[in-house]
Amino acid sequence: QVQLVESGGDLVQPGGSLRLSCTAHGFSSAYYVFSWFRQAPGKEREGVSCMSTADGGTYYPDSVKGRFTGSRHDAENTMYLQMNNLKPEDTGVYYCAAVLAYATLIQSMCDISYPYQYWGQGTQVTVSS
Repeated sequence: QVQLVESGGDLVQPGGSLRLSCTAHGFSSAYYVFSWFRQAPGKEREGVSCMSTADGGTYYPDSVKGRFTGSRHDAENTMYLQMNNLKPEDTGVYYCAAVLAYATLIQSMCDISYPYQYWGQGTQVTVSS
């Protein structure tokens, strides 16, 4: 059974850093898009880091570019989201997600409208002094 389990959410001060983890269980050796989304109160869920295993392509929206970095450790079946220089507007519930796809246009898939197959349970990130 495919399952994504996140961890690492916390309360952090503005300017601080945090690393989220997402462990994947039950995934086969195939092409996937692995992504991180976040949802702030009263706002739509948005993609903040998306990567394709087909061509290694990545996408970050301007709101996090240069501050967030997504990565994967295949041997551990884990993906990470390193978040630096955090701002109060980064506050929200962060979700990892995955979809079986041979993707080369990664930006188009970093959107909530794309039908991701698998979602984690979410982890809360709060940026506040």
